[in-house]
Amino acid sequence: MKHGFIKTAAVTPKIRVADPEYNGKEMIRLMKEAAGKGAKIIVFPELCITGYTCGDLFLQETLLRGAREALFAVAEASADLDALIFVGLPWVKEGKLYNVAAALNRGEIIGMVPKTCLPNYGEFYELRYFVPGNEEPDFLWLEQDKKKGDYIPFGTNQIFTCEDMPGLGVAAEICEDVWVPEPPSTRHAMAGATVVVNCSASDETTGKGEYREALIGGQSGRLVCGYIYANAGEGESTQDLVFGGHSLIAENGRILSRALRFRNGIIYGDLDLGRILSERRRMTTFYSRSSEKRYSEIGFRLKKEDTSLERRFSPRPFVPDGREDRERRCEEILSIQVQGLKKRLEHTGCSQAVVGISGGLDSTLALLVTAKAFDALSIPRERILCVTMPCFGTTDRTYRNACELTRRLKASLREVDIREAVTVHFRDIGQDSGNRDVTYENAQARERTQVLMDLANQTGGLVIGTGDMSELALGWATYNGDHMSMYGVNAGVPKTLVRHLVRYYAASCGDPELSGVLLDVLDTPVSPELLPPEDGVISQKTEDLVGPYELHDFYLYYVLRFGYSPSKIFRLAKLAFGDSYGEDELRKWLQVFYKRFFSQQFKRSCLPDGPKVGSVAVSPRGALRMPSDGSAELWLKELKDL
Repeated sequence: MKHGFIKTAAVTPKIRVADPEYNGKEMIRLMKEAAGKGAKIIVFPELCITGYTCGDLFLQETLLRGAREALFAVAEASADLDALIFVGLPWVKEGKLYNVAAALNRGEIIGMVPKTCLPNYGEFYELRYFVPGNEEPDFLWLEQDKKKGDYIPFGTNQIFTCEDMPGLGVAAEICEDVWVPEPPSTRHAMAGATVVVNCSASDETTGKGEYREALIGGQSGRLVCGYIYANAGEGESTQDLVFGGHSLIAENGRILSRALRFRNGIIYGDLDLGRILSERRRMTTFYSRSSEKRYSEIGFRLKKEDTSLERRFSPRPFVPDGREDRERRCEEILSIQVQGLKKRLEHTGCSQAVVGISGGLDSTLALLVTAKAFDALSIPRERILCVTMPCFGTTDRTYRNACELTRRLKASLREVDIREAVTVHFRDIGQDSGNRDVTYENAQARERTQVLMDLANQTGGLVIGTGDMSELALGWATYNGDHMSMYGVNAGVPKTLVRHLVRYYAASCGDPELSGVLLDVLDTPVSPELLPPEDGVISQKTEDLVGPYELHDFYLYYVLRFGYSPSKIFRLAKLAFGDSYGEDELRKWLQVFYKRFFSQQFKRSCLPDGPKVGSVAVSPRGALRMPSDGSAELWLKELKDL
């Protein structure tokens, strides 16, 4: 359970209708299997001890007594298991029959949650047998064996809390409860539950599987919780219905694990409680209303131990894995960038734009976005002034690509060689041109920005910023140099995603020559080209200096999106990148990230306007409000102590 991870399981046993003894033994077998794999929350389907499809047999005393005895047997078998377990069965209380989920922990029945919403339409006729459960819990005397008895809470409003894992609160609802306009899980979450379990018996009809996934995923997203949905499957009566065992485990809008339909068994999902709690803290509109309804809080115990993670963590969290999803995301982001620039051009009355074009990735993307914005405004692309400004580090390859890209996009091109201007500036400030220090580099960047700004004044245009979010996060920008523009179209796009946006444009533009230029840009090493080339080849590679952007984007995502600790991010990075990087290398660049991220905030505090395109951004207005003099010591100390 280290770092807030907890393994969960949804179990669909193959049952026999109206045979509680057999079903109980099968549940015990699967319960032990799930616990043996490390599952700490184990959920069985609705009425699984008897079967959901018993019909009028629910009115038979023999069946109800058998269900009771089977529950006691399952509870006793859980004594040596380190888990919270939910099982469904019919239960008689004060002469009425309820459809309940019983909660078990370490050999004890610690609570019973009755179903609230009983369907009585279509193929369902639960009101023939059951009555709706009470919300506010009362107590039920239960003799769990011949030696002792105890009062246990009986009611919908129960949260099972674990003192060994602060923040873990588990609540339950049953099948139809989640399909109604106001599910009990909504108030459970607002009362503090971070995980909701659902013991379900949802039959299969055409198209229902897709809807079920959307429903469970959506509910976990709205409630910012983990959701474990265990569904009935093979073994239920097929007299009129078929049950497919379509179990699901979701977290905050994302399906982590799904069972193959029409195949019984166990699915597992590693819930990230830290992620859930972080998201709830961030969302100030998610507030508690626990005082409005009385809830019982029932404690349970789990051993403190590491969760063996099977959950996959993408090494590129900003980039969707599937091709179709990736292309759809790229089109959406380009549209956001274009719409942002389009509005700025309309508002300022500008029909001219100035773009510093270097032949690198970022300026290429900025030019593509600008061209699309001009098309949207029906402004001729000739009014886009692309400026190439060769200096000491410019290579023939990037120069050719910058010129050819401008030509293929039908923009205007102007070359301003800044070597002489920078050399004069060096003389004026007493800088030795042979000293390749930060002044040598930044003077070139600031001269380029001055040229762009002055040309924008001459033409009545806007300077379009090219720097991306990864560079801004690391402070890899010259203050009042490439750091500055009149509208930064790439400010919300991380470097790993810039590549895919350019690649997507290359694949979809329909111009083989333009596509060829874009692909060569993609193949060019990332570089500011501020130091002289060696034998005509780029000598200054950004990733050699600040580290791999794929690592920094990974770190950036988990630092800003969820506020994870350095040790947790380090753990996830090891899982995500596997053998691609050693532990020392991961730790080294994570340390670099924290140092630069904290020390360079002063550059982000005065960023030009630019559109936010995803859930992570560094704008001081729309995303990151951080003091420029905040200390990184606490984070660096945790890294050192790993």
